[in-house]
Amino acid sequence: MTIKKIIVLGMLCAMYLTFPFLAHAQVNGAFDRGSFISKKDTLPYRILFPEKFDPKNKYPLIIVLHGSGERGTNNEAQLAYGPQLFLNDTIRTNYPAIVIFPQCPKDSYWSNVAIDTTGGKRKFNFIEGGEPTRAMSALMGMVDQFLEKPYVEKKQVYIGGLSMGGMGTLEILRRKPNVFAAAFDICGGDNTNNVKKYAKKVPLWIFHGAKDSVVPFTHSEAVVSALKEAGATPKFTVYPNDDHNSWNDAFAEPELIPWLFSYKK
Repeated sequence: MTIKKIIVLGMLCAMYLTFPFLAHAQVNGAFDRGSFISKKDTLPYRILFPEKFDPKNKYPLIIVLHGSGERGTNNEAQLAYGPQLFLNDTIRTNYPAIVIFPQCPKDSYWSNVAIDTTGGKRKFNFIEGGEPTRAMSALMGMVDQFLEKPYVEKKQVYIGGLSMGGMGTLEILRRKPNVFAAAFDICGGDNTNNVKKYAKKVPLWIFHGAKDSVVPFTHSEAVVSALKEAGATPKFTVYPNDDHNSWNDAFAEPELIPWLFSYKK
């Protein structure tokens, strides 16, 4: 190998290693830090404002809920999946919105679900009704706080999430069905007895990987079936070769944001 080739190869390796850090820095720099504080609970969040944001105008609000692996208090881990979609120049230009990524505490869960790990596999037992978790209570408080902002368009409030965040999305829909204009749920689940509370009030696009080894595909399948029985017409996208990372394909769907914005309360 010539010295010239070695130099070029070294440059390419350096670019490859540096790119993730640059992307991470871009996300961190674009999303401002904030916190919702209520009594003893604090819910950190990152927020992206539209380019040329004018507080005299009104903007749609999008809330994205992360999975269990991104819980914590660093107000950073929740940006692992999804923010690049909202930083896309075309999306920011054509669909200006306020985007919020809240972070669930490590010792809590977005949704009210009992997880049984007997035998080494997770079994999700979704609760019918029940009191909200500490994280869900804080999330609902944060939503209420932003609904009071004069620059939030209350007819265009959207929510979505992945894995634990997908479960949390379905739960907050039944707790606040009159707030959200549309929602997306990626590899989540819910107790089918809860579905009727939001079935005909909030349009839903549900995604799941057919080979999901963490949250079984059957959970989304059951929710979709219950939605249809309740008179709803959900969109349901199944990725036949995806495992639990179906959010990669879901966030790459070109029609996701246009579909959300097609609905208003």
